[in-house]
Amino acid sequence: MLPRPPFPGEGRRAAASGRSRAGPRAGGGGAVLLPSMLMFGVILASSGLLLMIEKGILAEVKPLNPAAGEAARRGGGGGGEEEAAGELEAAVLRDVRNRTLGAVCGQRTMPRSVWDLPAGQRRTVLRHLLVSDKYRFLYCYVPKVACSNWKRVLKVLGGALESVDVRLKMDHKSDLVFLADMKPDEITYRLENYYKFLFVRNPMERLLSAYRNKFGEIKEYQQKYGAEIIRRYRKNGANSAGDDVTFSEFLRYLLDEEVERMNEHWMPIYNLCQPCAVRYDFIGSYERLNADANYVLEQVRSPSFVRFPERQPWYKPVTAETLHYYLCNTQRRLIKELLPKYILDFSLFAYPLPNVSSEFCRQ
Repeated sequence: MLPRPPFPGEGRRAAASGRSRAGPRAGGGGAVLLPSMLMFGVILASSGLLLMIEKGILAEVKPLNPAAGEAARRGGGGGGEEEAAGELEAAVLRDVRNRTLGAVCGQRTMPRSVWDLPAGQRRTVLRHLLVSDKYRFLYCYVPKVACSNWKRVLKVLGGALESVDVRLKMDHKSDLVFLADMKPDEITYRLENYYKFLFVRNPMERLLSAYRNKFGEIKEYQQKYGAEIIRRYRKNGANSAGDDVTFSEFLRYLLDEEVERMNEHWMPIYNLCQPCAVRYDFIGSYERLNADANYVLEQVRSPSFVRFPERQPWYKPVTAETLHYYLCNTQRRLIKELLPKYILDFSLFAYPLPNVSSEFCRQ
């Protein structure tokens, strides 16, 4: 039995109730709260986050059970007791996310729609919202959160692919419809009437996945970003081919980058999908990918033969041990300084901040 995600609109109602409590919006000249200001507010309101960052004790809040998440991705299940515990854990997580989004997005100065966003932010989110008119849904794709598989699903639903199992190099643009390509009235109609969802992932795990994939395997990224990173942060690195960027150099690069100008593979999920401006009906977790994906497919009434793709055999997942190794071999100061850029992804989607305490890293 699949875990029971929230009923359609449940997350939206929670966010909406938070918005209604905030009272009427300030007059037409009211300013939208910019991400940097929002980060500051979240940090102040998060029960001493700064102190916790300083002390390195931020992994006290446990994420979804990795073993349960892996079983869900494989489509298998443990005993009934373990399954019930997993359902309860997922329900608690959804409630935390809904309450946090409701509280943050309910502030009077927060954007209530994409039209409240500055032009650059609006362009980013509209370019990441994929449209299925046939099944009446919008999917905000987040790189490194199974978005290639979701694009396969959209292509099958749209008739461009026969099956999600077709072996071919993914074209991330063709046979896909982007909300950004539509007229304003068409955009507004779909945002108000279509089922909307996105999938999220632990921010540090997502960054490590992007680092290993783009700088370890993709020559284009090595040449475009890797060579520049090494020139900036390594002595005598002017002639580097960009294929040996260290994780610490990558994090230093992220520290110096403006969030709005980041590549989509490491731009924060908040900036890509704007969960305050877009009222998502469902936010799925990478840790429960198969179960949450199957739930979404049921909600949009996809044909029974369409299923979420299995993980590709060549895929190398970021394990807890891998993440532990990279984080514990990176300067704590570097991680601490980077966290504010991704604090909304941690707090809004209920992920624990990375534990890089000496005690943890000795394990």
